[in-house]
Amino acid sequence: MTHPYLALDSASFILPDGRTLLSGLTEQFDTRHTGLVGRNGVGKSVLARLLAGELAPSNGQCIRSGSAHYLSQQVDLVTSGTVAQLAGVQDVLDALARIDAGSIAEADFELVGEGWDLPARLRHAFDQAGLGHLDAAAPAHRLSGGEAMRVALLGAMLSDADFLILDEPTNHLDGASRNALAGQLRGWKRGLIVVSHDRALLAQMERIVELSPQGLRSYGGNYDFYAEARAAEQESALREFEHARQSMQREERAMREQRERQQRRQAQGARDGRAANQAKILLGRQKERSENSAGRLMLQHEEARRQQRARVREAAQTLVEDSSVRLHATVVDGAAQRRVAELDEVELPFTVPALRRISLAVGGRQRIGITGPNGSGKSTLLKVIAGELAPLAGRVTRDPACAWLDQRLGTLDPHRSTIDQLLELNRSTAQDRLRTYLAQLGLDACQVGQPSCRLSGGERLKAALACALYADPPARLLLLDEPGNHLDLASLAALEAMLGQYAGALVVVSHDEVFLERIGLSHRLEASPAGWRLRLL
Repeated sequence: MTHPYLALDSASFILPDGRTLLSGLTEQFDTRHTGLVGRNGVGKSVLARLLAGELAPSNGQCIRSGSAHYLSQQVDLVTSGTVAQLAGVQDVLDALARIDAGSIAEADFELVGEGWDLPARLRHAFDQAGLGHLDAAAPAHRLSGGEAMRVALLGAMLSDADFLILDEPTNHLDGASRNALAGQLRGWKRGLIVVSHDRALLAQMERIVELSPQGLRSYGGNYDFYAEARAAEQESALREFEHARQSMQREERAMREQRERQQRRQAQGARDGRAANQAKILLGRQKERSENSAGRLMLQHEEARRQQRARVREAAQTLVEDSSVRLHATVVDGAAQRRVAELDEVELPFTVPALRRISLAVGGRQRIGITGPNGSGKSTLLKVIAGELAPLAGRVTRDPACAWLDQRLGTLDPHRSTIDQLLELNRSTAQDRLRTYLAQLGLDACQVGQPSCRLSGGERLKAALACALYADPPARLLLLDEPGNHLDLASLAALEAMLGQYAGALVVVSHDEVFLERIGLSHRLEASPAGWRLRLL
């Protein structure tokens, strides 16, 4: 019996504009459940499509011993077709229907193949996954994002592929849908490759493979094992970098002292020659020998410096971008006693009757996580608190120093730089100090000076938070709607560090339980069938 595998042999991929995205990748994927991680933009989705056979490598090869079924992260954007089309089985069901109606066309029988029991297997799969209420002929646009992804995943499983390759399958899914999808994947006994930044999902993988500009690196364990191994590697890499840097400094000092000694000998030789009243031709030869010796020494020093710099660069390349950030303290004294928002008998628009009415008071140091199913009104509630949406009834009051960051970070002007926007919001702090604050968040001079549309997702989120927290006055209430969506693992860690240091009131909507756990919530506001429930943690 052969064991299915997917393999890369010196595979590269060149983008249409000529840039090399992936270079010389060699790795083998067996049937262990594998998480594929890496920074945004490094090429994970392209690599997933190469492994699935949807793209061909520009150089090298991808070898597939077994079949692969690929699901993109755009599954939830389906707006047409049926549930069966979303599951990838519509053509077979249509062929079965034509055969039942009397068709003897060879094409229909070829299409069905061994799938004569497909309708029964599809119904059984829906029932087992808790989706028994779905009709295969129903329009797919009626499904929620979670239902759409799970239906597509069920269809992939029914395809009998040897490998499933999923690209960010939990994006935009609520907690219940994430748990259900994780359960489906645990029941899959064949090969699985998941591109994801969802740490809870990665924790149930058997192997983590990291893609970086240096290539692929395999870690034989789940996400917790990977995180510990990466931390140990970074600590070792930092020591190596510091050693290389200090060695370069010592050698620079030694070369400088050597040059100074030679210059003193040259000067002394010139003085001695003049005092001895030597012939001009002899003095000229001595000067020429001295200059030749100095030239050789300079060349030796240049080569030594080149080698030292190369060692420092090599050591620096093993370091990943540091996710540690430092947030400058800006919160007003006495904020803990201050009420920064209040909803009094408010009726929310666009929500189900059970969740329409809410009263809520937010204190100056409260940290509230809003959770619940998709479509329950969580984002609507944030907009009402922020004043972006009017309530149907009731009274809303909020601190003027309130900042709302939606999922698109609409508060940032994409055509203006971060520093220009921050200077407009804070005219009392010098530009060089604001630049220092931004640098402490991991935004360098180049990044803060370019239009925000050119920044990565993590950089844009840092910029938007900086404009809220370093404004004058700074935000005493921060409202965040799914801030971790589309962030890579390093950017998530940086966001958690920033919010952990923020001393004002925080209200955040998120389905990421690991994220909510790490930012130190004081309360949970849950959207339940019985209404909104606030509980102290």
